[in-house]
Amino acid sequence: MQFPRIYTCRYGRETTNTIPAPGQQYYHIGLRDAMGAKHTALEKYFGYTSFLPDQEETIDAVLAGKDVLAVMATGSGKSLCYQLPALVFGGLTVVVSPLIALMKDQVDGLRANGIRAATLNSSLGYGEQKIIERVIREGRIRVLYVSPERAVQPFFLSLLAQSDVRLIAIDEAHCISMWGHNFRPEYRRLRVLKERFPAVPVIALTATAIPAVRNDIVVQLALSNPARFVGSFNRKNLTYRVVPKARYFPRLVAYLNEHREDAGIIYCFSQKATEDLAEKLRGKGFSALPYHAGLPDAVRAENQEAFSHGDASIICATVAFGMGIDKPDVRFVIHTDLPKDIESYYQETGRAGRDGEASDCILFYSRGDYNTIKYIIEKECVDAARKDAAYRKAGAMLDYCETTGCRRKFLLAYFGETYPDERCGGCDRCETPVKVFDGTPVASTIIACIHEVGERFGAAYIADVLSGSKSARIRENGHDALHAYGSGGYTRDQWLLFIQELVMKGFITSTGGRYPVLMLNDRSRAVVAGDLPVPLTEPRPEGVIAPEVEDDYDETLFLRLRQLRKVVADLEHVPPFVVFHDRSLKEMAKCYPGTGVALLQVYGVSEGKLQRYGRRFLDAIDKHCAAQGIGPERRSG
Repeated sequence: MQFPRIYTCRYGRETTNTIPAPGQQYYHIGLRDAMGAKHTALEKYFGYTSFLPDQEETIDAVLAGKDVLAVMATGSGKSLCYQLPALVFGGLTVVVSPLIALMKDQVDGLRANGIRAATLNSSLGYGEQKIIERVIREGRIRVLYVSPERAVQPFFLSLLAQSDVRLIAIDEAHCISMWGHNFRPEYRRLRVLKERFPAVPVIALTATAIPAVRNDIVVQLALSNPARFVGSFNRKNLTYRVVPKARYFPRLVAYLNEHREDAGIIYCFSQKATEDLAEKLRGKGFSALPYHAGLPDAVRAENQEAFSHGDASIICATVAFGMGIDKPDVRFVIHTDLPKDIESYYQETGRAGRDGEASDCILFYSRGDYNTIKYIIEKECVDAARKDAAYRKAGAMLDYCETTGCRRKFLLAYFGETYPDERCGGCDRCETPVKVFDGTPVASTIIACIHEVGERFGAAYIADVLSGSKSARIRENGHDALHAYGSGGYTRDQWLLFIQELVMKGFITSTGGRYPVLMLNDRSRAVVAGDLPVPLTEPRPEGVIAPEVEDDYDETLFLRLRQLRKVVADLEHVPPFVVFHDRSLKEMAKCYPGTGVALLQVYGVSEGKLQRYGRRFLDAIDKHCAAQGIGPERRSG
């Protein structure tokens, strides 16, 4: 593959909201110098002094002119993998992104850092579009965001042919695969970009992709021998909890009362549920708004903007609220209904803690929600193979909820990653030790029941028999007369947990697929014969949602800086996180910077942001320190 030309600007830093005059000179600096220039650009434009895991290797491959497939968890800095090369390359970097709101947030963030960026989308008027097209031709835009639909239009391809395109980035690339969880047919046409610009490197990025989806991305985009980077799926700052759904609303309110200053997303299954829950939460004094595809476009956009700008702290949403969210300070993601698969769940929980700060992922679980998922699968999946795959994915979601082991370990194993420790300390299963008892009698009862029903039924039916359900199906089958019927001692949900643990430990076998059936094996027979003891996990009481652990920053100053950030953001008509992330404010509230040099040492403070916002924030810190008697010995700079 031909290496792209690599350029840098001769005349110093690009300034926010200004475009250099046409004819500005650039000079070729070569591949080796480009590799060095990335560190300068990282600190100057983004305010970071080091790369996150896998970022630098991915960026180096792009700078070397290779096609790249990057699978990196949400919050691991995927955007930097094309934004930084765009600065080093010069010319135009084209980013294909699925949603207008996401494009706007990215462009606002780049401009705040002094980088010339724009978007072409349907929300722009005719005149605005023509102006942007002109400055693209004149080489005065560094990063351009477009939708997949626009990216393949003949007129747009012609515009690119008249421009100096150096890099193409395909964000949310999993949408291209039929085997992914967010398939979008328009993504299938994006291979035309590689066909029309074969010498231009293409980087495809996604947060969630199992091996089959990764291979499909490479094929569908016609990537040429791409470098592949699959980062860790472990979001260390997220805590995962699964809580019984029964009587969930009082516990939800109790949790939200402990997090009134925090922003969060609550996912519901239906459109009506989002509106009902938002109304109930407003009745409890929370600033909550609904979001779903059935709302008028203007209302949906208004609610999303209110959430992004901090005017509403809670969004009650369907899965329609997802890829367009670039808000880094979401402190909790709560599911009130069972997600359809692990991929969806992982991506939705990934909206929490994108800034690296501690955040909660809470799922209110009831096995009854599985019936709704089955209904959707039967309605939407016509192809038998896809239907079978959908049932397997839904089954894995059930296994995650019912596992007695570490939830983080389960999630990582699903994506093919091994977690080295038995306990992560960041999920409800690991926060408090589980108690194990001799479960041989329980296992023997379950095995006997499976044998009595002829090894023809699944876990839910066996649990119904054992718990003494009076369902018509059990009576019609005559299974209310079995010896195992109504064995007592445990609830239906607890029997289900025991069955799932026995399957995971290999004492019984589940056939999997659309209608999983429980069957006996050699280990089952050894249990009945008394030759194999069975350790099981004791049932746990209803879980409580643990409060967040406090950090060691000055909380009063942090809240004052958040208020100042909101004022500044409103004046500039951008979301607060475009000004500074929560992490940056917490560092300011920890080290009390007193000079611009000290402020530049804070995470996420670039030269552009120092010039644009630094004086106001330094003044606020000075006033706080004077009022609280905080002397120079405690301040940096």
